[in-house]
Amino acid sequence: MPYSEQQITSLHHWSDKTFSFTTTRPEGFEFRNGQFVTLGLRPEGKLIPRAYSIVSDPSSEELEFLSIHVPDGDLTSRLAHVEPGDSIWINTKVTGSLTVDYVQPGRHLYMLATGTGIAPFVSLVRGDEVFEHFERVILVHSVRTVEELAYREELEAKISDRFRYMPTVTREDHDFACPVAQQPFDNNQRGAELFRSGELFRALDLPPADPEQDRVMLCGNPAMNREMSQWLEEHGWVQTSYKGTGTYTVEQAFVTTMDDADD
Repeated sequence: MPYSEQQITSLHHWSDKTFSFTTTRPEGFEFRNGQFVTLGLRPEGKLIPRAYSIVSDPSSEELEFLSIHVPDGDLTSRLAHVEPGDSIWINTKVTGSLTVDYVQPGRHLYMLATGTGIAPFVSLVRGDEVFEHFERVILVHSVRTVEELAYREELEAKISDRFRYMPTVTREDHDFACPVAQQPFDNNQRGAELFRSGELFRALDLPPADPEQDRVMLCGNPAMNREMSQWLEEHGWVQTSYKGTGTYTVEQAFVTTMDDADD
């Protein structure tokens, strides 16, 4: 695979478990909002690669990524301590199933993320294309602690009639209010649970999700991906496959960069 040596340009710690970093961009590197790429470090001459969604918009001069810090992880334990100027190797081939082409256009797009699974969705809402395909975009991000709500301020600043951002925190008492909730709800629940129970739609004062009109994207820990995929298919949703474009899609390619810190 064609890897390009690039440099780390910045590192930002959101919490003791979550951090983001930016890199220089390989010459001629092209990607779509929501795609991922394989990158790695060579601590002892041997490449340690992992797949990461690109947080950046394609118009950005730099590439941005979001990661958890696994203390004994081969790659993340090293990535968490990189400094500007350090080398990183980026594969110039991109792919992924969380672009707008992987679901049919529709009324509302629900993006359900846990932990660092929010990365491709931040990229999507940083661009314009997703808003050309849907009347409204709803991003639900579930984490264990408030400080793990990466990009919270940026996403809250984007809230409009076209975009709703709903953060939930499952393992910590907190007093922040959901900025888009139209009525009280239990924001200590996971977004997937809110979706399945219907509480999500009541809180947002939106009609219940309908597979005939609405679409769903999933990105997070494997358990959430599996449970929501099963529930959606039992309720009339169709996953996108090589046979055609469906009403929901799920990214499973980089679950190896996540662990149970992603709630």
